[in-house]
Amino acid sequence: MKLIETAIAGPIIIEPRVFGDARGFFMETWNAAAFREAGLDLTFVQDNHSRSQRGVLRGLHFQNPGPQGKLVRVTRGAVYDVAVDLRGSSPTFGQWVGVELSAANQRMFWVPEGFAHGFVTLEDDTDFLYKCTAPYAPQTEFTLAWDDPSVGIDWPLDGITPLISEKDARGLALADVPVFP
Repeated sequence: MKLIETAIAGPIIIEPRVFGDARGFFMETWNAAAFREAGLDLTFVQDNHSRSQRGVLRGLHFQNPGPQGKLVRVTRGAVYDVAVDLRGSSPTFGQWVGVELSAANQRMFWVPEGFAHGFVTLEDDTDFLYKCTAPYAPQTEFTLAWDDPSVGIDWPLDGITPLISEKDARGLALADVPVFP
């Protein structure tokens, strides 16, 4: 597996080893010992799977307290995946990183605790999977506004009118979210 650092310390793009031939492919998406050896000593307690049509924008979600680290990937379709640094003491507080994840590129993205996370689907019938380090806790969940100008995410929305849930439409400005230490 190959780890690719991002412009912000913490989030990491992961390219797994993929073995393919005329029959298809095989890849290992999670191996605790291999990830630990690579410097990612993670314990997951919950797996989630969503399917969305093109243009669905989910997020930017986080829990505080009880933050979730998320190892995310796409098994069908494509997304533009984003992590926003909400660590108040971080020199990159309020900055974001984004990566395209797709069934074709088979990349994974590690979004550690202390970040808001979201994505927009770029293709119909996109299947998005994520492993979480903490259980979902709706009572401590917050949404950072996906379009907060102080964060300035450059979503690839050419020709896309994002479809957003009612909850996500009520997302808070960066100045109003509870930040991490």
